[in-house]
Amino acid sequence: MRRRSRERLLQATLELVDERGYEATTLADIADRAGTARGLVSYYFPGKRPLVQSAVHRLMHLTLAAALEREPRSEDADERMARAVDAILGLTASHATVMRTHMASILQHEGFIQCPEQQKLAALLQDTVARRGPSDPAAEYRLLRALLMGAVVALLLPGAPMPLASLRAELFQRYGLDWKLGVPPEGDPPRPWRPVPYEVRAPDADDCGELGPPARRRGGGVPGPAETP
Repeated sequence: MRRRSRERLLQATLELVDERGYEATTLADIADRAGTARGLVSYYFPGKRPLVQSAVHRLMHLTLAAALEREPRSEDADERMARAVDAILGLTASHATVMRTHMASILQHEGFIQCPEQQKLAALLQDTVARRGPSDPAAEYRLLRALLMGAVVALLLPGAPMPLASLRAELFQRYGLDWKLGVPPEGDPPRPWRPVPYEVRAPDADDCGELGPPARRRGGGVPGPAETP
């Protein structure tokens, strides 16, 4: 019963933030939408920001889980990485208000809220990374998380958003993924490129800072014929 009440609060939060935005959504509104007492919100969550973060982490976890388990199911490491990238990019495109609110929230001083929903999301991404056999899965997970966050910001950047296909191509190049994996958008890749085999090793200093030109990046793409000097 308590678990269902908590999930109703999380779902109501998503709906209201998507409809009205963060500032216009109150805890009382959320309780009313969920059909619960106002005090139950405070029982589960210390404030609106943690509640919204948990709600978005739940949405991301459910979306990612559905993408990884959809038919035809696949245990192929490359296919699962492609599905993960497509799930996060697609969710950002379809729920821009919620994802923009989420990114603004986690960039606050407190950062990530360590809630059960965030831990479930992290576990799925960690498994996706581990299947590719990196020497340091924890470091590779942090890098993937950072790259996905950067792609989300680039999609949502007011006045200068990057096309989803371009961001997908960059991430697919980095991880040596074929463009046809996952759920590719219509049309060809946005520029000539080809994936290269994924090199299994821990990220170095360059990986965690400037990404560098594609030919230098670990797991990155190499220039296609039209790009070769």
